[in-house]
Amino acid sequence: MDEVMNMKLTQKETSLLKDLKGSEELCIEKYGTYAERAEDPALKMLFENIRDGEKQHLQTIESLMQGTVPMMGGGQQQQQQGGNASSQCDNCGRKSENDEFLCRDALDTEKHVSSLYDTCIFEFTDAGARDALNHIQKEEQEHGKRLYDYMACHGMSA
Repeated sequence: MDEVMNMKLTQKETSLLKDLKGSEELCIEKYGTYAERAEDPALKMLFENIRDGEKQHLQTIESLMQGTVPMMGGGQQQQQQGGNASSQCDNCGRKSENDEFLCRDALDTEKHVSSLYDTCIFEFTDAGARDALNHIQKEEQEHGKRLYDYMACHGMSA
């Protein structure tokens, strides 16, 4: 990831980045815990892959907080994260109440975080920062889709 130094943050942007950082840290912790608690090995892997994506998001947010605007690539993270739910659907139809709870909570978290990014994108004056936040938001939406696909495959309600 190439970086360009020269962004001066406003007080509002700094505050928004702190909120995003807290959300990403929570996601990392949540997905780590959920990977440990998941019963289905495919779901464990899905949670671990999403957690790794959240770690990348946190690095981007921390760069922005330091005034560094990262140049974002085109969706490489999604490809590196291990496919889609159909490839993780070895036990289609098998449903665990525990796994369903974890998925529903994770999906709600992704909806919230994506919404937070949507708001923040409009609040930044630097085009590069907006692009970086937009890139992360798209990846958050992809996380939600992967969770939804897993849930649909296993007969879970979203």
